[in-house]
Order: sequence, then C-alpha cells, then structure tokens
Amino acid sequence: MHESAQGPRVAPAAGRTAPTPRPVPGPRSAATPRPGRPIPGPARPKPPAQRAHPTPGPAPAAPKGVASHPENRSVPQLQLIPAPAGGALDAAEEAVDLLLDSGRAPGDILVLTTGEQHPWATHELSFGEAAYWAQQDAGDDVFFADASAVDRAKPRPVVVVAVNGDIDGTVARALPLARDRADVLLIVCGDPQTINSALGAGV
Repeated sequence: MHESAQGPRVAPAAGRTAPTPRPVPGPRSAATPRPGRPIPGPARPKPPAQRAHPTPGPAPAAPKGVASHPENRSVPQLQLIPAPAGGALDAAEEAVDLLLDSGRAPGDILVLTTGEQHPWATHELSFGEAAYWAQQDAGDDVFFADASAVDRAKPRPVVVVAVNGDIDGTVARALPLARDRADVLLIVCGDPQTINSALGAGV
C-alpha cells in the first residue's frame, strides 16, 4: 500500500460557485432587480416575460372595444404615491408588484417614465423599435415606455407613471395623456406638487 502523508489538493469543481454578474441596462446601480422579474442582460437575444405569474384571478378591466371609443370610457381613478425623482421608478415597480400580486393581469399594465427609461425598455429598444412596439401589441405582459412616446402607447386598464425627471416639461405634457390611456386606474409616483401642477387639479 502506498500512503501519502499529504494527499493531492483537489478543488471541488462541482461546489464552486462562479460569480454571475447580471449587467443591468442603465445606471441604476443602487436598485436591485425584482425577484421573479429579472432584468435581462445584453447577452440574451430576447428575454422572457418580465414576470411569470400564475393565472390571475378576476380583476375589473374595461372591455377591449371601449378603449377605441373615448366617449364611452369613464374617468380613471387616480392614485398618487409621493416619491422623490430618484425613487419614483422604484415606487412604480413596487406599485406594479402590488397590482400583479392582487391578481391584475400583466398585460393590463402600462408603465411610463418621464425621465430615464426603465432598463427593460432600454434593453428591448436595442433590438429595434419594431420588435419593441410589437410587444405592446401582443399585450401579454407589462409594457414599459418613455413618456415622450405616450402618444404611441395603447390604452390599458392601469397606467403607472414614474415621474423620475422633468426634461423640458415632459411631465406637464405626459400626465394628461397618460390619464387618457388609463381605462380604470392611473397611478402616479413622484413629487405631489409637480404632479398636481401637471394635472391641473389637486390630487
């Protein structure tokens, strides 16, 4: 028998955990991705849906035909979530999480940003505008868009606006249009004074 006082040093390859950096589009280093809705990295050609949720329960939603007939639509409920510009996007994501957890279908929700775009939108736009807007037309998931393109956004039961910037009066132009896009509920996250001024009425 051959015995060695000092056996070979073998690194356990199977147990080694390699670092898995997940580059997040956009300089949101302070924010962490929501569990269940990972922010895709640029190496993936087309990311899956932002969240995979079980089949949602019944939730109030306007009939599809109503969206194209504004005269038949009621004024949406307005909800204001106070937040500084730097935290408005996080507040909007929290609102989306609550909506999904309460049974709202992902395709019911449109998220608009008045400043820096949401990382998901930035990533998807890197594959071209046609593919990006086609996901809105599919209507099977939460859709993120820049408020400057709100006129291209289709109405959805819930519109969430993150007032995370106000370049050249974007907020004043975008909020009234966002209200028009919301069939049931408009949630605005940001500075209350800025929001009130943009909507032209107290909230």
